[in-house]
Amino acid sequence: MRDLGLVASSCGGLDTRFTAELAKPAAARGWRLAVTLTPTAHRWLDATGGLGELAATTDLPVRHSGRLPGEPRPHPDPAVFLFAPASANSVAKLALGLADNQALTLLGDVLGAPGVTIVLAYQIQDTRVRHPAWRRHLDTLAGAGVRLHRLDPRRPWSEVLGLLPPAG
Repeated sequence: MRDLGLVASSCGGLDTRFTAELAKPAAARGWRLAVTLTPTAHRWLDATGGLGELAATTDLPVRHSGRLPGEPRPHPDPAVFLFAPASANSVAKLALGLADNQALTLLGDVLGAPGVTIVLAYQIQDTRVRHPAWRRHLDTLAGAGVRLHRLDPRRPWSEVLGLLPPAG
């Protein structure tokens, strides 16, 4: 069983689709999930009662904040990460190297590292695609070896699991 760093930010559908269409299917494919949420994503899942169901998909704690000095590391160091859903804000921060939460710190620390796979499935409004910096953000991440995928709200999120290497 391989470890998958499953990271999520707050996007539409997080509360209804993340666990059902990403976490559970990834675990069923043989991945051991090391889940890290942005603080807002954690708040959303906590408010909607979805944290318990998500936590049941893994034997590791669901993270959303950094650990204190001296505390043991709660997750292993996965060689494969899936950041989905990724908001436009989180994509921009990751591309710019901004690490203002545990999720972006985790990904920023491994971005471009040899032997590490990052699949990033983002959700963005059509109007935001025209922002002059958007294309540069995607180009920066692609240049670092990140596999990019735009989530289509009409399609199952589980499709992005096909971009991951085999779990076993």
